[in-house]
Amino acid sequence: MRAQSSATGPSSIAVSTSPADPGGTAPASQRLGTLQAALGVVAFSLTFPATAWGLQGFGPWSLVAVRSVLAAAMAGTCLLMLRVRLPERRHWAGLAVVAAGVVLGFPMLTTLALQTSTTSHAAVVVGLLPLTTALFSALRMGIRPSRTFWAAALAGAAAVLAFTVAQSGGALTAADGYLFAALVVCAAGYTEGGRLARIMPGWQVIGWALVFCLPLTVPAAVVALSYEPVVWNAHGVLGVLWVAVGSQFLGLVVWYRGMAAVGIPKASQLQLAQPLLTLVWSVLLLGEHLSAAAPLTAAAVLVCIAVTQRSRS
Repeated sequence: MRAQSSATGPSSIAVSTSPADPGGTAPASQRLGTLQAALGVVAFSLTFPATAWGLQGFGPWSLVAVRSVLAAAMAGTCLLMLRVRLPERRHWAGLAVVAAGVVLGFPMLTTLALQTSTTSHAAVVVGLLPLTTALFSALRMGIRPSRTFWAAALAGAAAVLAFTVAQSGGALTAADGYLFAALVVCAAGYTEGGRLARIMPGWQVIGWALVFCLPLTVPAAVVALSYEPVVWNAHGVLGVLWVAVGSQFLGLVVWYRGMAAVGIPKASQLQLAQPLLTLVWSVLLLGEHLSAAAPLTAAAVLVCIAVTQRSRS
Protein backbone atom coordinates (compact mmCIF):
# COMPACT_ATOMS: atom_id res chain seq x y z
CA MET A 1 0.00 0.00 0.00
CA ARG A 2 1.24 3.48 -0.81
CA ALA A 3 1.19 6.49 1.43
CA GLN A 4 -2.08 8.35 1.53
CA SER A 5 -1.73 11.42 -0.60
CA SER A 6 -4.86 13.27 0.44
CA ALA A 7 -7.64 13.14 2.99
CA THR A 8 -11.08 12.21 1.79
CA GLY A 9 -14.34 11.36 3.45
CA PRO A 10 -17.11 13.05 5.38
CA SER A 11 -14.86 14.32 8.14
CA SER A 12 -12.72 16.33 5.77
CA ILE A 13 -15.85 18.03 4.46
CA ALA A 14 -17.09 18.75 7.97
CA VAL A 15 -13.85 20.39 9.00
CA SER A 16 -13.76 22.68 6.00
CA THR A 17 -16.88 24.52 7.14
CA SER A 18 -17.20 27.08 9.89
CA PRO A 19 -19.98 28.93 11.70
CA ALA A 20 -19.50 31.82 9.32
CA ASP A 21 -19.88 29.63 6.23
CA PRO A 22 -22.13 31.62 3.88
CA GLY A 23 -23.30 28.41 2.21
CA GLY A 24 -25.12 27.32 5.35
CA THR A 25 -23.45 23.91 5.48
CA ALA A 26 -21.56 24.61 8.70
CA PRO A 27 -24.56 24.47 11.10
CA ALA A 28 -25.61 21.05 9.75
CA SER A 29 -22.08 19.67 9.94
CA GLN A 30 -21.65 21.06 13.44
CA ARG A 31 -24.92 19.51 14.60
CA LEU A 32 -23.77 16.17 13.22
CA GLY A 33 -20.36 16.63 14.81
CA THR A 34 -21.95 17.45 18.16
CA LEU A 35 -24.12 14.33 17.95
CA GLN A 36 -21.10 12.17 17.08
CA ALA A 37 -19.05 13.59 19.96
CA ALA A 38 -22.00 13.03 22.32
CA LEU A 39 -22.27 9.38 21.24
CA GLY A 40 -18.57 9.04 21.96
CA VAL A 41 -19.08 10.42 25.47
CA VAL A 42 -21.88 7.91 26.13
CA ALA A 43 -19.62 5.08 24.94
CA PHE A 44 -16.74 6.30 27.14
CA SER A 45 -19.00 6.67 30.19
CA LEU A 46 -19.55 2.90 30.11
CA THR A 47 -15.83 2.11 29.92
CA PHE A 48 -15.14 1.90 33.65
CA PRO A 49 -18.18 -0.27 34.50
CA ALA A 50 -17.38 -2.52 31.53
CA THR A 51 -13.75 -2.75 32.66
CA ALA A 52 -14.90 -3.73 36.15
CA TRP A 53 -17.03 -6.46 34.55
CA GLY A 54 -14.11 -7.57 32.37
CA LEU A 55 -11.88 -7.93 35.43
CA GLN A 56 -14.33 -10.53 36.75
CA GLY A 57 -13.13 -12.89 34.02
CA PHE A 58 -9.74 -11.60 32.85
CA GLY A 59 -6.55 -10.41 34.46
CA PRO A 60 -5.61 -6.74 33.96
CA TRP A 61 -2.88 -7.36 31.39
CA SER A 62 -4.99 -9.89 29.48
CA LEU A 63 -7.96 -7.53 29.46
CA VAL A 64 -6.01 -4.63 27.96
CA ALA A 65 -4.17 -6.75 25.39
CA VAL A 66 -7.25 -8.68 24.28
CA ARG A 67 -9.40 -5.56 23.96
CA SER A 68 -6.73 -3.90 21.81
CA VAL A 69 -6.34 -6.95 19.57
CA LEU A 70 -10.10 -7.30 19.07
CA ALA A 71 -10.49 -3.60 18.29
CA ALA A 72 -7.51 -3.73 15.90
CA ALA A 73 -9.05 -6.73 14.12
CA MET A 74 -12.21 -4.70 13.51
CA ALA A 75 -10.27 -1.66 12.41
CA GLY A 76 -7.91 -3.63 10.16
CA THR A 77 -10.82 -5.40 8.49
CA CYS A 78 -12.47 -2.06 7.71
CA LEU A 79 -9.23 -0.60 6.36
CA LEU A 80 -8.62 -3.63 4.13
CA MET A 81 -12.19 -3.87 2.83
CA LEU A 82 -12.19 -0.18 1.94
CA ARG A 83 -8.64 -0.41 0.54
CA VAL A 84 -7.45 2.56 2.55
CA ARG A 85 -3.89 3.57 1.81
CA LEU A 86 -1.27 3.89 4.51
CA PRO A 87 -1.11 7.37 6.04
CA GLU A 88 1.71 9.61 4.93
CA ARG A 89 4.92 9.23 6.92
CA ARG A 90 4.58 12.77 8.28
CA HIS A 91 1.49 11.62 10.21
CA TRP A 92 3.12 8.57 11.79
CA ALA A 93 4.48 10.49 14.79
CA GLY A 94 1.00 11.81 15.56
CA LEU A 95 -0.49 8.33 15.23
CA ALA A 96 2.19 7.05 17.61
CA VAL A 97 1.02 9.59 20.21
CA VAL A 98 -2.60 8.43 19.72
CA ALA A 99 -1.51 4.80 20.04
CA ALA A 100 0.58 5.41 23.15
CA GLY A 101 -2.06 7.50 24.87
CA VAL A 102 -5.42 6.08 23.82
CA VAL A 103 -4.73 2.50 22.69
CA LEU A 104 -2.13 1.47 25.27
CA GLY A 105 -1.61 4.01 28.06
CA PHE A 106 -5.10 4.98 29.20
CA PRO A 107 -6.61 1.46 29.09
CA MET A 108 -3.66 -0.08 30.93
CA LEU A 109 -3.42 2.60 33.63
CA THR A 110 -7.15 2.74 34.34
CA THR A 111 -7.46 -1.05 34.37
CA LEU A 112 -4.68 -1.27 36.95
CA ALA A 113 -6.40 1.44 38.98
CA LEU A 114 -9.78 -0.31 38.89
CA GLN A 115 -8.30 -3.37 40.55
CA THR A 116 -8.38 -1.48 43.85
CA SER A 117 -10.50 1.60 43.08
CA THR A 118 -14.27 1.85 42.65
CA THR A 119 -15.59 3.04 39.30
CA SER A 120 -17.27 6.02 40.98
CA HIS A 121 -13.96 7.15 42.52
CA ALA A 122 -12.16 6.70 39.19
CA ALA A 123 -14.91 8.59 37.35
CA VAL A 124 -14.50 11.65 39.56
CA VAL A 125 -10.70 11.71 39.18
CA VAL A 126 -10.84 11.20 35.41
CA GLY A 127 -13.48 13.93 35.33
CA LEU A 128 -10.50 16.24 34.91
CA LEU A 129 -9.90 14.79 31.44
CA PRO A 130 -11.79 17.53 29.52
CA LEU A 131 -9.82 20.19 31.36
CA THR A 132 -6.53 18.36 30.78
CA THR A 133 -7.42 17.92 27.11
CA ALA A 134 -8.24 21.62 26.79
CA LEU A 135 -4.86 22.46 28.34
CA PHE A 136 -3.00 20.13 25.97
CA SER A 137 -4.96 21.58 23.06
CA ALA A 138 -4.02 25.13 24.04
CA LEU A 139 -0.35 24.22 24.31
CA ARG A 140 -0.36 22.15 21.10
CA MET A 141 -2.08 24.88 19.09
CA GLY A 142 0.06 27.65 20.54
CA ILE A 143 -2.82 29.35 22.37
CA ARG A 144 -2.16 31.25 25.60
CA PRO A 145 -5.01 30.56 28.05
CA SER A 146 -6.41 33.50 30.01
CA ARG A 147 -6.06 34.01 33.75
CA THR A 148 -9.68 32.89 34.12
CA PHE A 149 -8.80 29.64 32.40
CA TRP A 150 -5.91 28.98 34.76
CA ALA A 151 -7.93 29.94 37.85
CA ALA A 152 -10.76 27.57 36.92
CA ALA A 153 -8.31 24.84 35.96
CA LEU A 154 -6.53 25.06 39.31
CA ALA A 155 -9.84 25.12 41.16
CA GLY A 156 -11.01 21.97 39.37
CA ALA A 157 -7.72 20.22 40.03
CA ALA A 158 -7.85 21.24 43.70
CA ALA A 159 -11.39 19.87 44.05
CA VAL A 160 -10.42 16.51 42.59
CA LEU A 161 -7.22 16.35 44.64
CA ALA A 162 -9.13 17.11 47.84
CA PHE A 163 -11.72 14.45 46.99
CA THR A 164 -9.02 11.91 46.17
CA VAL A 165 -7.08 12.48 49.38
CA ALA A 166 -10.25 12.40 51.49
CA GLN A 167 -11.48 9.18 49.88
CA SER A 168 -8.05 7.56 50.20
CA GLY A 169 -7.75 8.16 53.94
CA GLY A 170 -5.48 11.19 53.83
CA ALA A 171 -2.92 10.04 51.26
CA LEU A 172 -2.84 9.22 47.59
CA THR A 173 -2.88 5.53 46.68
CA ALA A 174 -1.25 3.65 43.82
CA ALA A 175 -4.63 3.58 42.07
CA ASP A 176 -4.78 7.39 42.23
CA GLY A 177 -1.31 7.58 40.71
CA TYR A 178 -2.44 5.37 37.83
CA LEU A 179 -5.51 7.57 37.29
CA PHE A 180 -3.57 10.84 37.24
CA ALA A 181 -1.04 9.36 34.81
CA ALA A 182 -3.95 8.14 32.65
CA LEU A 183 -5.25 11.71 32.49
CA VAL A 184 -2.00 12.96 30.99
CA VAL A 185 -1.49 10.27 28.36
CA CYS A 186 -5.14 10.25 27.30
CA ALA A 187 -5.29 14.05 26.95
CA ALA A 188 -2.23 13.92 24.70
CA GLY A 189 -3.82 11.17 22.60
CA TYR A 190 -7.14 13.02 22.34
CA THR A 191 -5.45 16.25 21.32
CA GLU A 192 -3.26 14.65 18.67
CA GLY A 193 -6.13 12.52 17.43
CA GLY A 194 -8.37 15.56 17.11
CA ARG A 195 -5.66 17.32 15.11
CA LEU A 196 -5.20 14.35 12.79
CA ALA A 197 -8.96 14.02 12.32
CA ARG A 198 -8.82 17.35 10.51
CA ILE A 199 -6.54 15.72 7.93
CA MET A 200 -7.96 12.21 7.57
CA PRO A 201 -11.30 10.63 8.49
CA GLY A 202 -11.59 10.13 12.24
CA TRP A 203 -12.15 6.38 12.04
CA GLN A 204 -8.88 6.01 10.16
CA VAL A 205 -7.01 7.85 12.94
CA ILE A 206 -7.95 5.32 15.61
CA GLY A 207 -7.96 2.48 13.05
CA TRP A 208 -4.33 2.96 12.09
CA ALA A 209 -3.31 3.59 15.70
CA LEU A 210 -4.82 0.23 16.67
CA VAL A 211 -3.27 -1.61 13.73
CA PHE A 212 0.17 -0.11 14.35
CA CYS A 213 0.00 -1.50 17.91
CA LEU A 214 -0.59 -5.11 16.78
CA PRO A 215 3.13 -6.06 16.88
CA LEU A 216 2.97 -5.21 20.60
CA THR A 217 -0.55 -6.24 21.57
CA VAL A 218 -0.64 -9.70 19.93
CA PRO A 219 2.48 -11.03 21.76
CA ALA A 220 1.29 -9.29 24.91
CA ALA A 221 -2.07 -11.03 24.68
CA VAL A 222 -0.44 -14.44 24.19
CA VAL A 223 1.91 -13.98 27.14
CA ALA A 224 -0.72 -12.46 29.43
CA LEU A 225 -3.28 -15.17 28.73
CA SER A 226 -0.70 -17.83 29.51
CA TYR A 227 -0.03 -16.32 32.95
CA GLU A 228 -3.45 -14.98 33.90
CA PRO A 229 -6.17 -17.65 33.97
CA VAL A 230 -9.46 -16.72 32.32
CA VAL A 231 -12.71 -17.32 34.19
CA TRP A 232 -15.44 -17.52 31.58
CA ASN A 233 -18.58 -15.72 32.72
CA ALA A 234 -21.14 -13.41 31.15
CA HIS A 235 -19.89 -10.25 32.83
CA GLY A 236 -16.29 -10.91 31.85
CA VAL A 237 -17.13 -11.54 28.19
CA LEU A 238 -19.55 -8.61 27.90
CA GLY A 239 -17.06 -6.31 29.58
CA VAL A 240 -14.24 -7.21 27.20
CA LEU A 241 -16.50 -6.95 24.15
CA TRP A 242 -17.75 -3.51 25.14
CA VAL A 243 -14.35 -1.99 25.91
CA ALA A 244 -13.03 -3.42 22.62
CA VAL A 245 -15.93 -2.60 20.30
CA GLY A 246 -17.67 0.29 22.03
CA SER A 247 -14.88 2.14 23.84
CA GLN A 248 -11.72 1.29 21.92
CA PHE A 249 -13.03 1.53 18.35
CA LEU A 250 -16.58 2.76 17.66
CA GLY A 251 -16.58 5.29 20.51
CA LEU A 252 -13.29 6.79 19.37
CA VAL A 253 -14.45 6.82 15.73
CA VAL A 254 -17.43 9.07 16.46
CA TRP A 255 -15.45 11.05 19.06
CA TYR A 256 -12.65 11.98 16.67
CA ARG A 257 -15.15 12.79 13.90
CA GLY A 258 -17.02 15.02 16.32
CA MET A 259 -13.83 16.79 17.41
CA ALA A 260 -12.87 17.37 13.78
CA ALA A 261 -16.27 18.92 13.05
CA VAL A 262 -16.77 21.17 16.08
CA GLY A 263 -13.21 21.56 17.39
CA ILE A 264 -11.41 20.07 20.37
CA PRO A 265 -12.48 22.72 22.95
CA LYS A 266 -16.20 22.51 22.10
CA ALA A 267 -16.17 18.73 21.92
CA SER A 268 -14.44 18.52 25.29
CA GLN A 269 -17.36 20.45 26.82
CA LEU A 270 -19.58 17.45 26.10
CA GLN A 271 -17.33 15.35 28.31
CA LEU A 272 -18.64 17.36 31.24
CA ALA A 273 -21.44 14.81 31.43
CA GLN A 274 -19.15 11.76 31.33
CA PRO A 275 -18.28 11.50 35.07
CA LEU A 276 -21.92 11.94 36.08
CA LEU A 277 -23.01 9.32 33.55
CA THR A 278 -20.39 6.91 34.86
CA LEU A 279 -21.64 7.47 38.40
CA VAL A 280 -25.13 6.48 37.22
CA TRP A 281 -23.81 3.35 35.47
CA SER A 282 -21.77 2.39 38.54
CA VAL A 283 -24.96 2.36 40.61
CA LEU A 284 -27.17 0.67 38.02
CA LEU A 285 -24.71 -1.93 36.69
CA LEU A 286 -22.36 -2.52 39.62
CA GLY A 287 -24.56 -1.72 42.60
CA GLU A 288 -22.03 0.72 44.05
CA HIS A 289 -23.10 3.09 46.81
CA LEU A 290 -22.01 6.66 46.20
CA SER A 291 -20.72 8.91 48.93
CA ALA A 292 -22.15 12.43 48.96
CA ALA A 293 -18.72 13.76 47.98
CA ALA A 294 -18.64 11.95 44.61
CA PRO A 295 -21.51 13.73 42.79
CA LEU A 296 -20.70 17.03 44.53
CA THR A 297 -17.07 16.91 43.38
CA ALA A 298 -18.13 15.87 39.88
CA ALA A 299 -20.51 18.83 39.74
CA ALA A 300 -17.79 21.20 41.00
CA VAL A 301 -15.42 19.98 38.30
CA LEU A 302 -18.21 20.41 35.74
CA VAL A 303 -18.55 24.08 36.70
CA CYS A 304 -14.78 24.65 36.57
CA ILE A 305 -14.46 23.10 33.13
CA ALA A 306 -17.42 25.11 31.84
CA VAL A 307 -15.63 28.28 32.97
CA THR A 308 -12.39 27.24 31.24
CA GLN A 309 -14.26 26.59 27.98
CA ARG A 310 -16.05 29.93 28.06
CA SER A 311 -12.79 31.73 28.81
CA ARG A 312 -11.25 30.27 25.63
CA SER A 313 -14.12 31.07 23.26
